[in-house]
Amino acid sequence: MTTASAAAPATDDYRDTPLVGIVMGSQSDLTVMRAAAELLRQFGVPHEITLVSPHRTPYRLIEYGETARKRGMRVIIAGGGGAAHLPGMLAAFTTLPVIGVPINSATSVHGLDSVLSMLQMPAGVPVATVAIDGAANAAVLATQMLALSNARLADVLEKYRTALKDKVMRTIEELRKGGFSDE
Repeated sequence: MTTASAAAPATDDYRDTPLVGIVMGSQSDLTVMRAAAELLRQFGVPHEITLVSPHRTPYRLIEYGETARKRGMRVIIAGGGGAAHLPGMLAAFTTLPVIGVPINSATSVHGLDSVLSMLQMPAGVPVATVAIDGAANAAVLATQMLALSNARLADVLEKYRTALKDKVMRTIEELRKGGFSDE
């Protein structure tokens, strides 16, 4: 399994070829994007996590997008706050699926600007978009894409969904036995 240390988001040292790239515009986005890396790690999906700033490192963005497929990537998860240029600009430089994660920023609209930026991409350059701060769902969606041609990942997703259902069923049973408490 390929992962990068959460403490060093800009590392490029991986044991296997990453299938999913997790990119963010600044280190402050790591608090949100870490959820995608953790879930991909749990699923056993080789991935990398790095910084690609569309405004501070535009040539790195171009190179990342243009070389992602050649390097073995199959999906890119890109976090963006504010105007959220990163996911859309990456989509402009690759034909791989790009999943955008709108990041709740300190603006008065709390991430809605990022959502709209990702949703309103021009025809032919889509960015699949998850909820604000929804990096975990981006990881699930990326894994679902990979599972179309990977039976092991399809099985991992089935087990994950069963575990989610089982957790809800346990909670229902606990509530049935002990009632509901606000504490």
